[in-house]
Amino acid sequence: MDRLAFTAAQGIAEKAVARQLMTNELANVSTVGFKRSYDVALQAIKVEGSGFDSRFEPRAIPSERVLLDAGQLMATGRKTDIAMVGGTVMGVDAANGDIAFTRRGDLRTDAQGTLVNGEGSVIRGVGGPIVVPPGFDIFVNNEGSVFASDPAQPAANPPVLIGQIELRDASTAALIRRPDGLFQPAEGPGDFAGGDQPVGVVPEALEGSNVSAVEVMTRLIDHSRSFEAAMNVIKEAKTIDENGASMMRAS
Repeated sequence: MDRLAFTAAQGIAEKAVARQLMTNELANVSTVGFKRSYDVALQAIKVEGSGFDSRFEPRAIPSERVLLDAGQLMATGRKTDIAMVGGTVMGVDAANGDIAFTRRGDLRTDAQGTLVNGEGSVIRGVGGPIVVPPGFDIFVNNEGSVFASDPAQPAANPPVLIGQIELRDASTAALIRRPDGLFQPAEGPGDFAGGDQPVGVVPEALEGSNVSAVEVMTRLIDHSRSFEAAMNVIKEAKTIDENGASMMRAS
């Protein structure tokens, strides 16, 4: 009975990891460009140590690998909004200086005129950050090229190319989520060789989260039922143990 209760209690503790993942996904159901991760798996691990040799405990094996399934495409009409197509990801500079990647394409300029996204991550351009001249309007074409035009100049003047956003095809790459929410290759921080699929963006649109609120809520309900079942196992083990002790005292 002791081993039964031990296994059930360990299962409850380890399933908290899966619950944390699900609540994080539910909290980001409306976050632009958010990508869900693979589900947490449970693995039986043999417990080592005196008195534990016959015990196994479930161990949560979380996966930080992100699923690049497309989210809902939302037309915004803003010339600085872009949505990545297929397995395309966009290069950014993380706060610690690492090269990282994202699908969040709500672009804007910061106080220094540098192109950043809604999270404040600096957009990587081919050759360095993309800096917008003061007072200029910008737009991005479907290849990720950034053009600027001076609204004070005649409309006949053609826009000027000021940068090319670094785009990579990650359709065959294993990307994991960093602690800051950005993506990086599973083998470690840095750039990676893109795949052979074409990269591109949809101008004047944003990609919504690929999290299904209904699916996550269903998984949370299943998780709650699993928690209740494990608690019932512990209660039953306690009842059986108490009944056994009573029988021994009566004899």
